[in-house]
Amino acid sequence: MTELTSIKQLSRIVLKGFKSIAECDLHLSQLNILIGCNGAGKSNFIGFFRMVQEILDRHLQIFVSRQGGPDSILHFGRKTTEQLEIKLYFNDNTTYFATLEPTQDNRMMFSKESLGLVDDSEWEIGSGHFETHAYTGTERKIDEYVLFAMLPWRVYHFHDTSDSAYVKQPTPINDNIYLRPDARNLAAFLYLLKNNYSQSYQQIVKTIRLVAPFFDDFLLRPSPHNQDVIELEWFEQGQDIPFKAHLLSDGTLRFICLATVFLQPAILQPETILVDEPELGLHPYAITILASLIRAASREKQVIVSTQSVELLNEFTANDVIVVDRKDGKSLLRRLNEDDLQEWLEDYTLGELWKKNIIGGRPSK
Repeated sequence: MTELTSIKQLSRIVLKGFKSIAECDLHLSQLNILIGCNGAGKSNFIGFFRMVQEILDRHLQIFVSRQGGPDSILHFGRKTTEQLEIKLYFNDNTTYFATLEPTQDNRMMFSKESLGLVDDSEWEIGSGHFETHAYTGTERKIDEYVLFAMLPWRVYHFHDTSDSAYVKQPTPINDNIYLRPDARNLAAFLYLLKNNYSQSYQQIVKTIRLVAPFFDDFLLRPSPHNQDVIELEWFEQGQDIPFKAHLLSDGTLRFICLATVFLQPAILQPETILVDEPELGLHPYAITILASLIRAASREKQVIVSTQSVELLNEFTANDVIVVDRKDGKSLLRRLNEDDLQEWLEDYTLGELWKKNIIGGRPSK
């Protein structure tokens, strides 16, 4: 595995009792490509990071309620799983631990929450509370390391490109601190990049042209009717009349979102970038370009991608891949070892091995 480049990146995750994941102890590297069949548990693994974001936003009980209560979160419900255990290790240096238990009124309570060091030093920051005490902390330096590692996590998911999708709607022009998970503030974020990070902006535009040769540039301006609002507009090559976002194909719009995620300035990127099924609606050449963006970003940032694309899988090495299988209702996650597959890889691509069910991650017969 590639060594991590930052103390804020996730080196190991231990998860017990979360949805289909009865037990998981997984080491992560700079680049992590999750593959598996429908229902294997990839989405549950990615969904865990969404839950952590809700915890840090102090919205745990809202998240639990929207999920359908503790029994929808605990593996096979509270009769099978009494508690949810979370252990996060950051570059084998600092740690965040939490144990959550269901209550009779269908909430989830922290029976324990702590920060620590990998050498087993651990400082409890509370128990019996319903929203995180992480901001109270331990009054030690580890507080800022752990919080600064988890707070920027965003699970990017660009599936909604319908006419009513937020990315196609006007958005506040100052909503640009970070690119939101569904890219609803894409126009405002690109406006920031064009004005303050022109090199990154030009790189995004040039990369979009590789996939969509008809594309010329964005028109990023405050709305003539309301200077506090901006809407995504663009020019076609050789034309001087701007088009709205709804005239972009679904695949082109999704690729624009992905290019922005991976080509935004490193200073604005989270240390760990998570993307759920980025290949949706992309043609094979776009997937090749996407893979190059992912690899380039992973030189400095940690990338976790969930995919069902054979074409995308073929762009990576076996050591980058985490296979998700499901057996007896349990999701099993394991990282491939390229040495174990050397003879197979002399004659087949990773994608072919996946389709042949040599490496797992396929429906059981």
